[in-house]
Amino acid sequence: MRALIAASFGIIFAAGVVVGGRWPTPVGAQGYSVTIDCGVSSAAKIRTTLYFGLSRPKGSISELEWQIFLRDEVTKRFPDGLTVWEAEGQWLTPVGSIDREQSKVLLLVHADTAAARQSLHAVIEAYRKAFEQQSVLWESSRVCVAS
Repeated sequence: MRALIAASFGIIFAAGVVVGGRWPTPVGAQGYSVTIDCGVSSAAKIRTTLYFGLSRPKGSISELEWQIFLRDEVTKRFPDGLTVWEAEGQWLTPVGSIDREQSKVLLLVHADTAAARQSLHAVIEAYRKAFEQQSVLWESSRVCVAS
């Protein structure tokens, strides 16, 4: 996706440290912090959603190219599982027109570790380089997971 998406939406990342299956939240306006307890039947994780644009200077990224990227770059770093769906993104360009692009949305649920964050950055960098992309929009948030 283009840098315009990143500029329009920014990078959203909810970082935190898991404390015994609970998430400490930032100190609120009242000066105290609240802890979200995931309970005994679930675990605290990070849910990251990545938005990959499928347009590039020399044409669209094919389904085969996407599947190879998913296998070689994403699955090797996040083997526990993932979800992908097709989407159409749109954003306001600097000149005021609406631009649209076919996209793939990738949902990952992973531990809040330095290794996972490094893997996310590696996936984004690999996509940008392989498909001549200016950016990949991503967001992360804390979740409680039970299977």
